[in-house]
This record gives sequence, structure tokens and C-alpha cells, in this order.
Amino acid sequence: MNVNVKHNNDKEMLSNEQVRELILKSQEGDKKARDLLVEKNVRLVWSVVQRFLNRGYDPEDLFQIGSIGLIKSIDKFDLSYEVRFSTYAVPMIIGEIQRFIRDDGTIKVSRSIKELGNKIRIAKEELTKQLNRSPTVQEVAEALDITPEEVAQAQDAIKYPHSIHETVYENGGEPITLLDQIADDDKQWFDKLTLEEAIRSLTERERLIVYLRYYKDKTQSQVAKRLGISQVQVSRLEKKILEEMKEKINR
Repeated sequence: MNVNVKHNNDKEMLSNEQVRELILKSQEGDKKARDLLVEKNVRLVWSVVQRFLNRGYDPEDLFQIGSIGLIKSIDKFDLSYEVRFSTYAVPMIIGEIQRFIRDDGTIKVSRSIKELGNKIRIAKEELTKQLNRSPTVQEVAEALDITPEEVAQAQDAIKYPHSIHETVYENGGEPITLLDQIADDDKQWFDKLTLEEAIRSLTERERLIVYLRYYKDKTQSQVAKRLGISQVQVSRLEKKILEEMKEKINR
């Protein structure tokens, strides 16, 4: 796939009904419908790419990866959802780019991101003293007048990899490494894998709710507005999701 970043044939916006009709045709194998949807969403992909430009990657490379996320969202979008396609597509595009950056294995952190990460660290320390607890991403963002997404991205960007042979504690002169900790904590790894499996068993819509509520730190009202449903519906769906996940984890 080779989508030109500079190509911008999306001046005539499609209505929600037209988008849903094209998605249906695309999912039925109509390549022209899929190509038109990609064409009309160039600006959407590019708007997501802007968020990752400080990572040291070529914008066109990120655009190509984001376009893969867009195509996946076209293929997987459930037309029974009471939500606009763009609302569903954005997290998919973000996820695809984040996976690319994570799997690339190259650490490229700009000075501005490092400075922001330092400000976040100081703000978290101050807020912890004030609140007598760890602050949420939303609280840190409000303290620094930035978005929660910028907080999450900066924190991810400044994390450094550790060697599994790194000494984390000395017990009577005998060093204990990260490898020792992993070996002694099998249950934690098992619990993490069980949780991941429970999340994978959810529908796309349910995963989107979990993503917005627990990864993006959104309130139920914000999620309701994003999905085009009521806050009561979000509350009921969230309760159902958590009960199903708890049941799967406890099996």
C-alpha cells in the first residue's frame, strides 16, 4: 500500500450515511469503495500522525502505518454501532502507530519530550503530596495545562529499557536481578496474560469503552458523548463488561 501524504481529495465531505454505505460495500469486497474511504480520510490519518511527530520518525512512514490502521478500522467496523466511523477509527489508527513505534525498538526522544517528561515527574510529586495519593493522568494534565494524551505519550517516551540482569536489590551482599524477580513472580505474569485474554474476548465496542475509560482516563459522560449514547447506557455497558471480565479471569 502506498498512500501519498500530500494527496488531499477530501474537500467534499461524506455524510454519515454515505460513509456507512461505503463501509458496507468495502466489507463486501468493493475495492473502489475502500479506496474512496481511504481517500476521504487522509486528513483524519494525518491529524493523528501530528501527535507522533516528535518521536524522530519520518512523517510519511507514520502516515503509511496510520493508513493501515484506517483500513483495519474499515474492515472491522460494526455497522450496528451507534457511533460515527471517525470515532471508531481514531483509536485504531493511534494503536497501529503506537505498535509500530514500540516494535521498532529504536529509542528516539526529543529534548522537548524529555523536558515535558521532567515537568510531569515534578508535577506528580507535588500532587502526590497535596492529595496524599498518586494523581490521575487527568489531574496531572490539568496541573500542567496539557492534554491527558500528551501526559501519557511523554511518560511512555522517556521510559528506558532495563537489562534483565540489572541488580535491583542486594540481599546480604547477594545481588537480586530483574530476572530473579520475574522468576519469583509467575503469578503476576499469569494474571497479566489472563487479563489480556479477557480484554481480547470483548467486542470492538466494548474494547473501545475500556480504552476510553481506563487508558484515556475519560469520564462516563465523556465516553457517552464520544459514542453518541447516554451516560446511563455507558454505565450499564461498563458494569456488564467488568462483570464478564471478572468471570473470565476467575475461571
